[in-house]
Amino acid sequence: MVGGRPVQPRRLILPLLFGLFGVAVLVALGLWQLQRMEWKAGLLAAIEARIGDVPGPLPVAPDPQRDAYLPVRLAGRFAGGDLDVLVSRKGEGPGYRVVAAFETAEGRRILVDRGFLPEARRRDPRPAGPAEVTGNLHWPEEADRFTPPPDIGRGLWFARDVAAMARVLNTEPVLVVQRSGTGAAAGFARPLPVDTASIPNDHRNYAITWFLLAAAWAGMTAALLWRITRRPE
Repeated sequence: MVGGRPVQPRRLILPLLFGLFGVAVLVALGLWQLQRMEWKAGLLAAIEARIGDVPGPLPVAPDPQRDAYLPVRLAGRFAGGDLDVLVSRKGEGPGYRVVAAFETAEGRRILVDRGFLPEARRRDPRPAGPAEVTGNLHWPEEADRFTPPPDIGRGLWFARDVAAMARVLNTEPVLVVQRSGTGAAAGFARPLPVDTASIPNDHRNYAITWFLLAAAWAGMTAALLWRITRRPE
């Protein structure tokens, strides 16, 4: 009621409907993000389970989708030839992931990520020869249009680009990230085995954002309706 006269309901209908619609959409988006969070948690759990499964032989034709994170055991030898991927480790500073060519006992030639080597040790001798490697198949998606091109002459890379590295080292486009090893695979670089730490699950934060926006939208709608009731017709 304004000035003793009741407010006409028709003045409130449109802004009320607009406000309810906006709140409903924002809440729905928040609920969708909660569903995505549960889906992502299940996916990460499945990946972790696969990473820790019993290692088997290298598939004949590894597929990046079907065989991602598949645990494998290799027997063969490091045949010489490797590439250094510039990285930085928290608490350790800069260093390199060493990606080397590996010849399997079956005569195949693939890539093995041997692990982290501190910058001060880059010139250390790199053990070659017979080795057994246990690790996981991985096709990391690290390279994008902002990644600097590799310095082929210095063997220095800024991302693990499996296809490009395979061409340089004349191997299959297959990368095994070492978890452990014997022979030439032991005691050189510190293995950095694959895990799910680099796979984000930020859907909880997204959901909170949508719910806060819904609350703000509801508050603004209530404020608008109050102002309408205070204005004369």
